[in-house]
Amino acid sequence: MRRLMLLRHAKSDWSKPGMADHDRALNARGREAAPKVGAYMARHDLTPDLVIASTATRVRQTFDLVLPALKTAPKVVNDARLYEADADTLLQVAMDTPPGVASLLMVGHNPGLADFAMLLIGSGDAKTRARLNEKFPTTALAVIDFPFDAWEKLRPKSGRIERFVVPRALKGETD
Repeated sequence: MRRLMLLRHAKSDWSKPGMADHDRALNARGREAAPKVGAYMARHDLTPDLVIASTATRVRQTFDLVLPALKTAPKVVNDARLYEADADTLLQVAMDTPPGVASLLMVGHNPGLADFAMLLIGSGDAKTRARLNEKFPTTALAVIDFPFDAWEKLRPKSGRIERFVVPRALKGETD
């Protein structure tokens, strides 16, 4: 089995006109949401073997706030291909994942992550799929499982949505 987790970066700061999109940092809401998702991941044993993350500042900051909660520190690769990537590019990056990696976390941007998730998901809870299709908000986490043991076998509709977590659902919860 292979597990793919898709994490959209946390809410970013738009208060500095003229700043390059790639260089935007997180805002206060983003800095609050990212550790909550990290804690959720740790509580539910969602620690990846490998993290492939966009090179954008807001993505690096998001994962830096998730990382302390994880039980073990995964290998992290910052990959420029994930910045503003479409679903086809994300598919190729995932398919290039080394064979020893059973659980992969990709941290990036919309609309690419949402499109990629919907491309891969062929089964799972219908309400969860509908929620994901409706909106993939900042700091949301999609967990998709595949019934095979090689990343190069990824194909459209080959995955099952295992869960889709949004930060607002974590507020005040102990789960």
